Amino acid sequence: MGATMGTARGAGKQSPTDWTKTSWHNFTALQQPNWPDTETYDQVLANLSRLPPLVFAGEIRELKAMLAKAVVGDAFLLQGGDCSEDFSQVTAPKIRETLKVLLQMAVILTYAGGKPVIKLGRIAGQFAKPRSADTEMVNGVELSSYRGDMVNSPDPVMAARIPDPNRILQGYNMAASTLNLLRAYTRGGFAALHRVHAWNQEFVVQSPMGRSYERLAKQISQAIQFMETIGIATDNPQINQAQFFTSHEALLLGYEEALTREDSTASGGWYDCSAHMLWIGERTRQVDGAHVEFLRGVLNPIGVKIGPDYDLENVKRLITALNPDNEAGRLTLITRLGMKKVEKVLPPLLREMKKEGFNIVWSCDPMHANTYTAESGHKTRNFNDILSEITCFFETHWAEGTIPGGIHLEMTGDNVTECTGGARNIVDAELANNYMTTCDPRLNAEQSLEVAFQIADMIRS
Repeated sequence: MGATMGTARGAGKQSPTDWTKTSWHNFTALQQPNWPDTETYDQVLANLSRLPPLVFAGEIRELKAMLAKAVVGDAFLLQGGDCSEDFSQVTAPKIRETLKVLLQMAVILTYAGGKPVIKLGRIAGQFAKPRSADTEMVNGVELSSYRGDMVNSPDPVMAARIPDPNRILQGYNMAASTLNLLRAYTRGGFAALHRVHAWNQEFVVQSPMGRSYERLAKQISQAIQFMETIGIATDNPQINQAQFFTSHEALLLGYEEALTREDSTASGGWYDCSAHMLWIGERTRQVDGAHVEFLRGVLNPIGVKIGPDYDLENVKRLITALNPDNEAGRLTLITRLGMKKVEKVLPPLLREMKKEGFNIVWSCDPMHANTYTAESGHKTRNFNDILSEITCFFETHWAEGTIPGGIHLEMTGDNVTECTGGARNIVDAELANNYMTTCDPRLNAEQSLEVAFQIADMIRS
């Protein structure tokens, strides 16, 4: 794998001495809202800095250790959830259904690949979104762009689009509620492998994907029953609980700074306690920008989105800035290249990073570069395009002798009609049936399972 792996648990790692959690203020910060009430904004952040962390340094180190295994192919990263979380959708049923589908996908991939699957949600903090312009035209009226529920409202009226700092605090409270429920589900029996049958939703059970999943669930149940029959204890955390981590794009730097805390254990160092993993988007990954400056100093695992127009030298500088010690598990590169370009632009990227000996988790985002607008006016993605990019991602890695380490999906546990194709062959004319997203189109539960089975088939072969 080139360079040697870094310290597995990040023990002894320290934040850079030339960094503070406020040093990003000296750099250009793109994609920040124009807060009209700066006094309220400062007060909200001051209050937030005194509130409890959402996640803990020990949990973050556990995730980094697991990601270090994905670097060498001994684990696989499954990252998925909403494009942009909606405050109105932070409910127990919505959270449960998204978790349920991620657990189902993880079971499929674990069973096929024979390796641990790292379950990482785009959840409990994905409340902000980058935009290409500060304003947008809605029904012939120019409004401030909707930047996610942590900033403003998607309602198409001028007053609702004014950035409101109090929404930041509301986002923190929503994230805390979500995490509380996720911890209860994953540690309180809901995520137990004994329940693999119960995870199948009714509309999925009635589909080809649901039937395939039921066959797999039956095999797992038989394996657990066999273990119990021969006297192997199954009342242990590996069977009855699930490790689940959270992530979001680190977009609103004031929010991230307010939740960055110094570890109180002997290890020390600074951790962004808003989520276990943060990522930098394609629009904010400037090497000399504020987002890179901020994230280079926190000890969380960091993701970086890489689009098809990347510059190799720039990517290398970015990796060196964010992971100067080449620590395995620290850095995940999430390629979002597009079905039409991946075959051409992925190989040179893999070859150069392999030559440099960088320890990287390679993850595929097959969603963002495959978006188009249907005749109905709905923004959508075609399921076959998504599968094509995933397939090419895996095959290219295998051809180059590198490790396809993960998948990054925008998906939901609901029966939405936002992406065309899949087992039910959703067509453009059906998108309006249940088009619920306020941001980008998501795979529904059935389409998500189909992706997992397709990846499983590739892993087996």
